[in-house]
Amino acid sequence: MDTVEITYSDHKFHDSISETSLTKTPVILAVDDDDDNLMLMAYALEPFNCTVITAVDGKTALDAARTQHPDLILLDMMLYPIDGLQIVSQLKQDPQTSTIPVIAVTALARTEDKERILEAGCNAYLSKPYMIEDMEAMIRQYIDVKECVD
Repeated sequence: MDTVEITYSDHKFHDSISETSLTKTPVILAVDDDDDNLMLMAYALEPFNCTVITAVDGKTALDAARTQHPDLILLDMMLYPIDGLQIVSQLKQDPQTSTIPVIAVTALARTEDKERILEAGCNAYLSKPYMIEDMEAMIRQYIDVKECVD
């Protein structure tokens, strides 16, 4: 255990804390308009011991990104009325959210779709249907596993 010394108004407080209490729990925003897809994403995130926030539409996703400041966003592209391309564009233009990595999780599987999605600002692309292991491997690229695993 480490000892932390806090000075406040000429008074010193000592507190023993473990390293794990200093470790931030990663927050992941999962966005999909289909409840089954959201459940599958939540299942894939279980091994990471992360806080999962879900959104079923673009407005809710943008609001959650701005207020919760997630460490990673898993974003469906085919949303209504604001689609995934519009969402990622707004996220990348906003200084509060521009650095949040975004993984497109989408049924748009053509090469030109993938290129367009990555050019719009997504950091990575995962085609539906996907293998859970593929999603986990991709998430590990953006979330520090040491922070996520018990």
